[in-house]
Amino acid sequence: MFTVYVLQSLKDGGYYIGQTESISKRLSRHNLGMVKSTARRRPWKVIYTETFSSRALAIQRERQLKRQKGGDIFRKIIHPR
Repeated sequence: MFTVYVLQSLKDGGYYIGQTESISKRLSRHNLGMVKSTARRRPWKVIYTETFSSRALAIQRERQLKRQKGGDIFRKIIHPR
């Protein structure tokens, strides 16, 4: 199983979208500063996840979320009412 995830920086409130086979290991890598693109904005918390049966489907959804980032659809996904 593959997970698409949205992280929120506890430092600046920004978001990071990615996909992985192990969300716990990936979050640990982000928070240890092992991911170059997120190291300066640590710590991170997981605020949204979706699970997929294949990496191809997860990558497709990751790209879709990245295109929507900052828009109303993205805000509704991460902050449902």
